Amino acid sequence: MDQKHLESTGLTAAESKVYLMLLEQGASLAGVISRNTGIHRRSVYDAIERLVQKGLVSYIKQNNRKYFQAASPERFLEILKEKEENIKSVLPELKLLQQMSEGKNETLFFRGRTALSTVFDDQIEKEEDILVFGTTLKSFDYMKYYFPHYDRKRVEKKIKVKLILNEEDRDLYLKLKPKLTEARFVPKEVVSQVATNVYGRNVAIVSWRLDKNDPVALIIRQDEISESYRSYFNFIWKSAKK
Repeated sequence: MDQKHLESTGLTAAESKVYLMLLEQGASLAGVISRNTGIHRRSVYDAIERLVQKGLVSYIKQNNRKYFQAASPERFLEILKEKEENIKSVLPELKLLQQMSEGKNETLFFRGRTALSTVFDDQIEKEEDILVFGTTLKSFDYMKYYFPHYDRKRVEKKIKVKLILNEEDRDLYLKLKPKLTEARFVPKEVVSQVATNVYGRNVAIVSWRLDKNDPVALIIRQDEISESYRSYFNFIWKSAKK
């Protein structure tokens, strides 16, 4: 099993190795764990202590020696549930802090596929209609596991989207035809891997860099800038083909 799955829940590499070894081999002494995992004995004790605190490892004493054993894997679901409940408990306070910052001008930078989902989550959060130009529908394949979630939440919140696409994307758009969207098309010669998303007072500029598999994005929150981009979008929209 790839231990990175466990690390994604918040375990360190050492904790993941120790837990998997105990799960596979059953109750073991610290020395045995150290030999089987290749982790220094002192680091094994540190990892075990943290695992015990998380409820993922327990121990029994036999002849004054501690044998450590893994808890049920279902404990991971409990841990995730606890984290979710903790976040929910502070969410009202976090929302208040966010509201206090509304109206302030700011620029945010994001890099990588995972970080990019934050940019689109922001659009859902703001619940404003979205104007998009310079995009390519190839980006849908790039984030094919995220965009269905994004579209579902967008439709639930009745957020409309206007898209200015390259003529090459016409057939694919007509095939997908996402709900609450309207599209117009510019000539094939107009090529771009940089998409601009305008929503409310926000502008998200996404450089997909599909050839490098390393997208970057900016979110700019400023009334003057968003109004300028909105005006630019409307000008192109009027001249683009239906």
